[in-house]
Amino acid sequence: MKIRKMSGYRPGYSRAFSLALMLAGSTVLTGCLNDDDSSPSSSGSVSLDTNLFPEDGQLEATIRRTTDGVPHITADNLKSAAFGHGYAQAQDNVCMLAEAIVKARSERAKYFGPGPDDINIINDFSFKAQKILSGAEEEFPMLSPESTALIEGFAAGYNKYVSETAPGDLPAECNNQPWVKTITPVDLFAHYRIVGQYASGALFATGAVFLAVPPGESPVPESVVAASQSMDPFKLVAANARMHASDIKNFQDMGLASNAWGIGREMSEGGKGALLANPHFPYTGHRRLYQVQMTVPGYLNAMGAGLLGTAVPLINFNENLGWSHTVTTSRRFTLYELTLKDGDNLTYIKDGVEKPITSETFQVEVFNGSPTPTVLERTFYYSEYGPMLSANAVTSGGLPKWGANGTAYTYRDANASTTRLLDTWLQMSQASNLQEFQDVFRNCGTTFWTNSTYADDQGNAFYIDSSSVPNLSKQALAVIAFKRNASAAYNQLFNAGLTLLDGNSSRDDWVEGSCNGLVPYEDKPKLLRADWVQNSNDSYWSTNPAEFLTGYSPMFGPEESPLGPRTRLGISMLQNPLSSGPVSPTAPEPAGQDGKFGAEDLVNVIYNNRAWYADEFLDELRNRCTAIGATQVLLPTAGSRSVDQGCAVLQAWDGLYNIDSVGAHVYRVFIANYRNSFATDLTVPFDPTDPVATPSTPSATNAGTPDDPMLQALAVGLNALDSVGIAYDAALGTVQYYQPSGGALPGLAGGSLSGGTPTDLGPSFPWHGGDGGVDGAFNAIGVVTDPFLEDTRFPRVAPSTIANTAGLSDVAGEGWRMARGTSWHFGLEFTDNGPEAFGLVSYSQSTDSDSTFFNDQSQRFSDKNYRPIAFSEEDIEASLLTGGEQTITSD
Repeated sequence: MKIRKMSGYRPGYSRAFSLALMLAGSTVLTGCLNDDDSSPSSSGSVSLDTNLFPEDGQLEATIRRTTDGVPHITADNLKSAAFGHGYAQAQDNVCMLAEAIVKARSERAKYFGPGPDDINIINDFSFKAQKILSGAEEEFPMLSPESTALIEGFAAGYNKYVSETAPGDLPAECNNQPWVKTITPVDLFAHYRIVGQYASGALFATGAVFLAVPPGESPVPESVVAASQSMDPFKLVAANARMHASDIKNFQDMGLASNAWGIGREMSEGGKGALLANPHFPYTGHRRLYQVQMTVPGYLNAMGAGLLGTAVPLINFNENLGWSHTVTTSRRFTLYELTLKDGDNLTYIKDGVEKPITSETFQVEVFNGSPTPTVLERTFYYSEYGPMLSANAVTSGGLPKWGANGTAYTYRDANASTTRLLDTWLQMSQASNLQEFQDVFRNCGTTFWTNSTYADDQGNAFYIDSSSVPNLSKQALAVIAFKRNASAAYNQLFNAGLTLLDGNSSRDDWVEGSCNGLVPYEDKPKLLRADWVQNSNDSYWSTNPAEFLTGYSPMFGPEESPLGPRTRLGISMLQNPLSSGPVSPTAPEPAGQDGKFGAEDLVNVIYNNRAWYADEFLDELRNRCTAIGATQVLLPTAGSRSVDQGCAVLQAWDGLYNIDSVGAHVYRVFIANYRNSFATDLTVPFDPTDPVATPSTPSATNAGTPDDPMLQALAVGLNALDSVGIAYDAALGTVQYYQPSGGALPGLAGGSLSGGTPTDLGPSFPWHGGDGGVDGAFNAIGVVTDPFLEDTRFPRVAPSTIANTAGLSDVAGEGWRMARGTSWHFGLEFTDNGPEAFGLVSYSQSTDSDSTFFNDQSQRFSDKNYRPIAFSEEDIEASLLTGGEQTITSD
């Protein structure tokens, strides 16, 4: 492979590159920038794998930036490739990465103060109790050489960038901050432990673990070093922990969604495989996806995107195959009810044997406005399964407190260990055929909380729930089924994502088997087809209705259950590839005019901006609008109003959620209200033999009259638009937009505990698409009201919204401020000339508002101007940016 080795200027990185050139040849970086003692390359007694580690210990990688700043990293070994990846990610997102490490080290309170409602103190203690950092320290020596190479290399690349960049040259979010510093590989691995537990332990880190104390003991931490007289940072921490813990109502909802299609030989244009990848992730924070290509000649060549900080991309393709991920309906943890020994709240009985509840004490530093931080100390408790849990807090009183009724509660986390996180994705990226891809999961690989949807150059379309799922015995599953039928309260817990087991019997222990307590490959839901497979976050059951998947553990999710609107629309488009839909004559056919899918067809499936609820109900609503005319509609609460002006707009609406669509937002506020009546107004119930078409059919009772539920929903929605001055005939792109914001420190700006004030950063962009759950849009986007960038303590500008509007701001004229949804997305087809792909990262590569790559792809997404994804050497060279190539070394 031809590689030009040169350092060069690249637009958007003048400050970093200039400093790098100044330091070149004179700065020797040590510590994490070179091989450290934990890698095999540092020991002469260990045989060195030169695919993984450099023989001489020096790391070297070439980074070539192509259109929109995408880095293509080439190196002679895996550690050096990860080194280049870490450096490139730091160039684009150094503040986000630095804050992630602060979080993983339980140091948010140390640097940012107690946080709003003491959340930093609660998080820091909880992550210590969950062994995020200490577990990383314990497990790091157990990592495979491949994972070691990746983590050490990425950390070294990050460290090189931080060491070369003056603190005053960092972006506004971390400018001159002491917490931006070099890291250890263990620090990075600790971050992965949080990522792995997004759908499990992290849900309990807001208060449920913090509040778990035996009777007579207070959860309020004690001060080891006296607090400043001017503030008491922990007086209300227990009450705040209870408030935060009770905020979570559904323990299966991660706030993430996605669409993925695998197209087989029967449905692809060229007779090989094709793939649609459409993750719906946050536009901000640690869950942003970052596009990169990593190449080690003869060993690895993968293009894709991963969450910030992951050393290999996660949603990928290579020369022969590709895959995407969707969040599963599976369960990644179980609760256990312990039966306490009489008179002893620290001993429980299992199988008639006494078991101890152990304890460990931790300390957290808290900035208090003075030179001397407050040091808080708390004791946390553990069963054999894991940390103890305040079930009373988790269920808002549904389960008793520790000691009440002689019980206590704990949990076991399927993703408590992340030793295989990088191994799984590396092996997937190295696979060259279906057998090798499947072997990754036969060997207990896991994607933690996602499904995998796959296509390859042999025309295979394959789906598997590749997440970490507790392996329960048939007896334990039978007891769960019995309790769900016998107890409404138990079933309510189960439906909220809480699987409560008996801790007094080994019957409910996980079956260890070959995968350390997780369901093995042979028992996972999976499907191989020559036409198509798909998932849009509903159950594996409906992967392809031509071949329903049944008979699997309920821990994977429900079977024969209603589907969400994105799934119904997606399957409908796959089953009817030549139909533009019932109400959208201007929409392109999903598969183009030939009825077969190519790479660009698949991108345009996202961009066609159809929505299931428009397809299902728009014509019926139009008919009722005609019937009511100018007659007043009775509002559900009191009063009445006419809906004729809103109806007139809907009569002319194209039924799509394009930026020039007029009427989409009117339909949105209608459906946001009418969906609350589905259970009572739809007359055709769900039919598991026809899951796409059912439930359906609004009741004809009162149709077209002032008491019509559909017209009443429209009337309420129009009132919401009126209250903030949104015109009915506005084009969607004038009231729906993406506006980056931030630019503020996460705390302690000028010594203040409140942090900086966020502002809008750069222009806003008209944004196409619709809410996945409310509008039923396949191109799913959404409003976020959290005042912080996702998973971080960085403030952002966030709206206050009106109920039942899918996030309409309550400020006059603001409309819908989108901050999540379609992110890294692409259409891929395998051809005789290799993979061909088109797509974008909708929010762009960088979080630095001074970077050229801060919002360039946002304009592209707004314009539906997707780009070819450069993969071959020829394409990389053709799209290389001027001055966009540099070679970096570790000394």
